[in-house]
This record gives sequence, C-alpha cells and structure tokens, in this order.
Amino acid sequence: MKIIVWVACLLSSAAAYPLVQSRQTEDHAWRAPTATDRRAPCPMLNTLANHGYLPRDGSDISMDVLVAGLKAGVNLGADATKLVGAAALKGSTTGNASTFHLTDLNKHGLIEHDGSLSRADTSSSDNHSFNATIWAQTASHFTESTIGLGTAAKARKDRLTAAKAENPTFNMTDGDVQASLIETALYLNVMSNETGVTAVTAWVQKLFQQERLPIEEGWKRPKGEISVATILGLKVLMSSRQVRTSNI
Repeated sequence: MKIIVWVACLLSSAAAYPLVQSRQTEDHAWRAPTATDRRAPCPMLNTLANHGYLPRDGSDISMDVLVAGLKAGVNLGADATKLVGAAALKGSTTGNASTFHLTDLNKHGLIEHDGSLSRADTSSSDNHSFNATIWAQTASHFTESTIGLGTAAKARKDRLTAAKAENPTFNMTDGDVQASLIETALYLNVMSNETGVTAVTAWVQKLFQQERLPIEEGWKRPKGEISVATILGLKVLMSSRQVRTSNI
C-alpha cells in the first residue's frame, strides 16, 4: 500500500483545471514562501506551491486542486496524484475531510520517512525542512552534467546507509524503502532531458535546493504524461540493480 501511496511526491480532467485558475490565476512565477506559508517534506509539492500551481500558502488543498496543479506543473497523471492525495487527506488537520494543508504531510508515515534524500529523519526536531548537509551527501554523487539511473540509485543507496549509521532509531519499513525508490524515479522523470531516465544535474539541484522549477536553466514541462506505470517501471529497474541497502 505504501508503494502506491508515495507514487505521487510528486490529473485531472479539463474540468478540474479551472479550479486552479480561479483560485490562483495564471501567475506561475516563482516566489519564495513567506513565514506563514505552509510547506511539506516533499520538494516537488513545495516547488509547485512556490510557482502557484498549488495554493501559495499551502493551505486547504482539495483533491481536485492537487490533481490539476500537478498536471499543469509537471504533467503528473491523475492516477499518481490521487494516491498521494488520498494519503494527505488521512492526515488532514483543516477541519474539512476533503482538504489538507501541506504541513499535514510532515506526519511520519504518510509520505515522510527516514532516509530522505534532503531531509532529516523523524527523530530530529525538523523532519520537513531542506537540510543542506543531508543534501550534500546525496548530491556528492552528481559529478556529471546529467544523472543516470545508476548514479541516482547509488546516491539513494548511500544516503540510506549514512542515515542508518547516524541515527540509532533509524527505521524504514519495506514500504518506506520502496517509497524512496519511487521518489528517485519521480525526480528522474520530471527533471529528465526527454529520455525519462536521465535527469539534468543543474535542474535537480534547483528543485531540491531552491524548490523552484528550473525554467531559466532550460527545463520544460515533460511532454508525455508521467503515470504510475512510468514511475513504477523505473522503480523496478532500480530494484533490479540491487540498490536496497541490506538489513534496513
């Protein structure tokens, strides 16, 4: 179940898209969040909020708005988005069971897990903000202009190994391990140079470090819709390379 749930971190019918337009207008320029804006442990969702594809304040997000925003922003399919939306709604603190705040996703076990590529573990005082030290561990593997499947898999595996060594209470369920594979597959797809398996390093850096779509650096919204099948296909390829850290 957890595998399916995370397929989102990162669609809607045409009827859903106007919900985003009416609430946010067509302004998708990047703007840094204010001190009162809510953000999640997911750089993809935060990025889309920073660009106005999701509510910029990160509050009261419905399934329709989530689906339309991810479709419009990064061409993520409805099948993927609705799954993360279902998980988010389970942790809703809005007082409305059909909406959630991005901060609701900070709850451990929804989409947040130990061994993140860019966040501290749940045992820390902050499991949701970008952590430059942790990201440096991950990004140290990205020494070329592009990130291939093997490099991304190695970065993920070494990050899990480091997290386990540093955190005496480190814990990842099998679902968490699979989710971390899916997270890597997602950024490879969204930040791909149209190959679907090779991401541009500079674009990935902007996504994680600045939570910004690297439009100025040449990134364009993927032409093909990124579906559950697409993401799971890459996840299977990484699994076949035995990237899971033993005994996690």
